[in-house]
Amino acid sequence: MENPAPPYYMSEEHNILYLESIVLLQSLIQTPSFSREESATADILENFFLSHGIIPERIGNNVIARNKYFNPANPTLLLNSHHDTVKPNPGYTRDPFTATIEDGKLYGLGSNDAGGCLVALIAAFQHFYARSDLSYNLLIAATAEEEISGSEGIERILPQLSKIDCALVGEPTGLDLAVAERGLMVLDCVVKGKAGHAARNEGVNALEVAMDDIQWIRQHQFKHLSELLGACKMTVTVIETANRAHNIIPAECRFVVDVRTNECYTHEEILEEIRKNLHATVTPRSIRLRASSIPIHHPLVQAGVANGRKMYGSPTTSDKALMPFPALKTGPGDSARSHSSDEYIYTGEIREGIDHYIHLIDHLQQSHK
Repeated sequence: MENPAPPYYMSEEHNILYLESIVLLQSLIQTPSFSREESATADILENFFLSHGIIPERIGNNVIARNKYFNPANPTLLLNSHHDTVKPNPGYTRDPFTATIEDGKLYGLGSNDAGGCLVALIAAFQHFYARSDLSYNLLIAATAEEEISGSEGIERILPQLSKIDCALVGEPTGLDLAVAERGLMVLDCVVKGKAGHAARNEGVNALEVAMDDIQWIRQHQFKHLSELLGACKMTVTVIETANRAHNIIPAECRFVVDVRTNECYTHEEILEEIRKNLHATVTPRSIRLRASSIPIHHPLVQAGVANGRKMYGSPTTSDKALMPFPALKTGPGDSARSHSSDEYIYTGEIREGIDHYIHLIDHLQQSHK
């Protein structure tokens, strides 16, 4: 849904949360927060919590807070989204750091991915913060380095937190329920040949051997299909040789493969099958970003379904891949706007996102009583 329905009725408390969320998001947009450079936005988030009587914890550029009556005997729900951004798309016609509102759209870098989700989660956390009757603890984490899958974001803080039982991960899904998510594995492939003169029948052309490998990658189909994620997908995204002369047979060719996996395979199984069929030496950059899913009978999922939201498998990867517990990815905004020029989110989407998160959390609380 591109343009959301007119704003629904909200209580005075909800309306205050919404207005504060817009101001907070504008402040975050106006402060550059590229991955590994998020210190200033971490300061903003830390100060926001403090100004509302909430004592946050800072680990690097990650900002964490717990509900007022946090009970170690209760299960814990993690609320997570990120405050880092990519660099601005070259196609921007607006200042990416000027957070203007026009025709119901809040423009600016990170507005959709994932600032709208983050401020809506913070508002939902505030709504439940001081309640003493919660059956689930709430722990909110505004994290760094999500856009580069860095080690100083969610991966750094998880070992330092108390046991987490499930999570809401804020990413723009149009408030639909990403109950499964593809994994990601990036492969660096190197083909070795033998240099020779192009005018003579000599040498081993590494580029031609690489082309045979790439043809296999294009045609290969992994056997097992996922009901939500479909087939595993491989795409060659980079190819290069060191040659600059037209008359030399290339002795080496390098190419990069973007592999999007489903939950039917481990990364190790995918890697073994690829290596058995390529001439190239294949080296994964990482095998940590694995496909993930949450049971569709989980209370968070069922709450969203009861509220008219559809379930789907997400083709994009998030910090959900690094969570060893059930996690539902959902949030306001549209994934198609992420990393685009003149990025924006509808202010009405943020308003609706706050209500969406409150509904999910409330349902989870009720399910445990």
